[in-house]
Amino acid sequence: MTAQVQVALARRTLTPVGLWVFGAAASAPMVVLAGGIPAIYATTGVIAVPLTFVLVAGVVAVLAVGYTAMARQVGHPAAYYGILAQGLGRGWGVAGGVVALLAYNAIQISLYGLLGATLAAQLGGSWWVWAGIAVALVGVVGVRAIVLSTRALAVVLAVSLLVVAVFVVAGVGRPADGGLSWVGFDASGLMVGGVGGAVAFCVAAFTGIDAPGSFVEEAVDRRAVGRATIVGALVLGGVYAAAAWAMGVAVGPYAVAELAAQPDSDLTSVILGRLGSGWVAVAGVVLIFAIVTSKLSFHSVIARYVFAMAREGVLPTGLAGADSGTRVTAPRGGSVAQTVVASVVVAGFAVAGADPVTQMFTWLSSLGALGLLCLLLAASVAALAAPDRVRGERAGAWQWRVAPVMGVFAGSVVLVAMVGNVGPLLGAAPGSLFPLLLPAIVGAAAAVGGMWAAHLRQARPDVYAGIGRGTPATNAVPDAIHVSI
Repeated sequence: MTAQVQVALARRTLTPVGLWVFGAAASAPMVVLAGGIPAIYATTGVIAVPLTFVLVAGVVAVLAVGYTAMARQVGHPAAYYGILAQGLGRGWGVAGGVVALLAYNAIQISLYGLLGATLAAQLGGSWWVWAGIAVALVGVVGVRAIVLSTRALAVVLAVSLLVVAVFVVAGVGRPADGGLSWVGFDASGLMVGGVGGAVAFCVAAFTGIDAPGSFVEEAVDRRAVGRATIVGALVLGGVYAAAAWAMGVAVGPYAVAELAAQPDSDLTSVILGRLGSGWVAVAGVVLIFAIVTSKLSFHSVIARYVFAMAREGVLPTGLAGADSGTRVTAPRGGSVAQTVVASVVVAGFAVAGADPVTQMFTWLSSLGALGLLCLLLAASVAALAAPDRVRGERAGAWQWRVAPVMGVFAGSVVLVAMVGNVGPLLGAAPGSLFPLLLPAIVGAAAAVGGMWAAHLRQARPDVYAGIGRGTPATNAVPDAIHVSI
């Protein structure tokens, strides 16, 4: 007797553009512009931040080749869970699923601290009140059909990219040194002590770019998952590199770190203000909406992980309940579960009196970035180990051999750099063992998943046998009529 629940997400409802929107919106270009780039300069002192973004984007794009090849073939909404289960084994699949739930929740919930602090600074009040309102808003939208979320994300993303483009124009239009400086792209700028920290920050800026893999069951064209993810990483890498370069040009590449580190420094607003105070006001509003839509994107991914793992009985099957017959336009059980988890964590940080930015946002986002980098590496290994039945008859050497090998090598270098330099992100003192807590948490999550899989193997062999293989047959559930963008 199988424990799988025969319900499916609304197939053929998300176009290639919609897939790209979810990944790019999760990365939140406005958040990177307003907070990420100044923080990299201020914390690390590295001048070659633009080049660092280019290199990290290349690594992420190569890592995404094996990930998206597996995601397309496996077709599982809990992407890492299904990929590792069919590439490396069922135990690895559950371990990956638990790590993914930890990482995505950490990133999503971290943004409540950032949003709460931003709104409290602009409008007054306690950060946790604003965060609570945001939790409720995301929870309400999260149980609606995906078409609503996609449209909201697309509008905010388009305006965000417009603001970033205006920022670049404002920065390079009036260079601090009287001419355009290309020092930010000089490779010699990487030969400094803070480059590992810069790499860690840049990796965090790309979190969420893998989101399209979780919408594969709803995609109009599965092949678009790879294009949306890989092109998304490269495009955002170019956007972030251009913004970081413009910031350095505007105030001077050798002065930007010192200026960004000054108390109450807001280089983004200062540079945008060159084109008028209206752009500063627009950027402030767009930043709020960008944080909200980023949270909504991660919320949607988490809801699909919970739904898909519950559909196979790895999580309580009640979380896979359908909202309309056997076709799920929104995984309500997973959505509600994520909202409850977010509420509890936000309340915990508020009761503890933690700082919403330097502690809640920074700690949780760093944990999430580390977890997702580990999962991307694991997905490349799974692509290398995948059996012929998974790879298919037209398996290309680039997708299944060359790119995964390159990704494992380059990704391992980035992972070592991130783990070794995560201290500046957390504000830890030199020599402190506190930064080791993050990889320990990721490892513990993987261990819990592995032990749960071992328990299922002994106690519920029917569930264990279906791990990573619970997507209903195409003809079992009718396709949807409406298509999102």
